[in-house]
Amino acid sequence: AAVSAGIVGDELLLDLCYEEDSSAQVDLNCVMTGAGELVELQGTGEGRPFTIVEQRALVELCAKGCRELIRKEKDILGEVL
Repeated sequence: AAVSAGIVGDELLLDLCYEEDSSAQVDLNCVMTGAGELVELQGTGEGRPFTIVEQRALVELCAKGCRELIRKEKDILGEVL
């Protein structure tokens, strides 16, 4: 699964819409396996630098989003979690 997260203002957001993405100060893209392993992680300080703490929080937010997507995919495909 793949999701994006970002910092808009001072708020961490998951799955930014176009307006949020275009005004995000920080943008992070994340691809994870069904086992929760990272395949790709790419973050950019578009409007400002970001801290390791913020990066970790964004990765955790992305991990939550990926877990939700994978759970929905398995439900649709009729697979057991």
